[in-house]
Amino acid sequence: MTLGLINANPVVHAKKERVARTEDLHCDDSVDPLDIYDFVRDIRDPEHPYSLEQLSVLSEESITVDDKLGRIFMATVIGLCLRVKLQECFPPHYKVDIKVAHGSHADEEAVNKQLNDKERVAAALENPNLRQLVDECLYSNEL
Repeated sequence: MTLGLINANPVVHAKKERVARTEDLHCDDSVDPLDIYDFVRDIRDPEHPYSLEQLSVLSEESITVDDKLGRIFMATVIGLCLRVKLQECFPPHYKVDIKVAHGSHADEEAVNKQLNDKERVAAALENPNLRQLVDECLYSNEL
C-alpha cells in the first residue's frame, strides 16, 4: 500500500547497539521496558524504510510497564504494529496497553481509545490493505 508522504524529510538517527541479555524473559513473569523496546525497536515506519528507533518515534525512555493487570492514521498504524508485535511476543495473560505520549498528538484520546479497544483492533486488522501495511512494517527486510 503506497501512501503520500506526510513527512518527506525525516531525521534519521543511528541505531543503538543491542544489549545482550541472558535471562529467560518469561521465567518469573516480569517484564521491563528494555524487553519491550527490544521487541519493537525494529518495526519499520509506514512511510519510510527506517525503523521506529531510527526515526526516534520511540525510545527506551518512552516505554513504561504497568505490572497491574492532525495524523491519526500514522499514529494508529504504528500503534497497531506495536500491539501485534507485543501480542506475538508475550503469552495471552499479559495485558498490553498502547498509548501515545501525552500532548504528542492532536487526537490523543481517540487514538488511545482505538488502540486499546479489542473489537476496533480486530476490525482494523481485518481490513486487507491495513493488515498488509502492518505486516510490511513488522516483517520487511528493508532496514
